[in-house]
Amino acid sequence: MSEPADIAAMSFETALSELEQIVGRLESGQAPLEDSIRLYERGAALKAHCEQKLKEASLRVEKIVMGAGGTPGVEPAEFG
Repeated sequence: MSEPADIAAMSFETALSELEQIVGRLESGQAPLEDSIRLYERGAALKAHCEQKLKEASLRVEKIVMGAGGTPGVEPAEFG
């Protein structure tokens, strides 16, 4: 299932902010059932978008570390 075009164009921060708002509305229990279902669907799409953005960022960082001759997951030793 592909995400809506407006979500696909969102930055991680914007999507996360909207997702937090949706969670707040759902947790309040004030939304009617149909609205809650729509909110949940949008929240699921936002969550998937955020996860994809994090995965992309992780891969970029890994490439940077590998390009610098480092080994991912291993921190340099501290001396002193």
